[in-house]
Amino acid sequence: MRLMPPRLRSLPATALMTVALLAFAGDALAHGVAEGDKAFIMANPGVNIIPYMYLGAKHMVTGYDHLLFLFGVIFFLYRLKDVWTYVTLFAIGHSTTLLAGVMFNLHANPFIIDAIIGLSVVYKALDNLGAFPTLFGFQPNQKAAVLIFGFFHGFGLATKLQDLVSSRDGLLTNLISFNIGVETGQVIALSIILILMTLWRTTPSFNRSVVVANAALMCAGFVLTGYQIAGYFAETAS
Repeated sequence: MRLMPPRLRSLPATALMTVALLAFAGDALAHGVAEGDKAFIMANPGVNIIPYMYLGAKHMVTGYDHLLFLFGVIFFLYRLKDVWTYVTLFAIGHSTTLLAGVMFNLHANPFIIDAIIGLSVVYKALDNLGAFPTLFGFQPNQKAAVLIFGFFHGFGLATKLQDLVSSRDGLLTNLISFNIGVETGQVIALSIILILMTLWRTTPSFNRSVVVANAALMCAGFVLTGYQIAGYFAETAS
């Protein structure tokens, strides 16, 4: 997962990859819930296993903050064993705070949580560029970081669902179903990303594009963070 050596030159194609990840999400907002989905959740108390699985999968596949972070996590992972390890850590973190946040009604400002999620993307880009040992003289534990940021990613959605769940009837079953959907969507999204990454790594452009790809990833993270901070101040000012 360490930066490949120097004199790497940028290619437009790598910037386009980051843009494609953002475009893939359509006009969804980070951790947002579509209006139709809101109406369904609020109008259908009780156990709804299949619909909640669908909503969970949809959230992951259209959650560009998740996709950008996972793209950064697997950027330098070449073995499926390593991919599985890091993605499992992320899933454990995401699932824990999603379930606990809603079940125990743990509250936090969603703008702050989503700003931290944006910073998780910035962190991963910096990590891929080898910035921490170079600039700060230390290397964060990469597995611990993925797990911790997984907690924030899960809590981000929990803050949204708390406002939508009007009945606790069947809540645990629905949340487990939602989480299964999230993990299913994650497998689908990661499979697509891994296929594209594998094809890209076989081309000479990959080594030449490491810096620009992660710089674009970092910029996307700062944009996400700035958007949430602006939302927080707009909310507090109103």
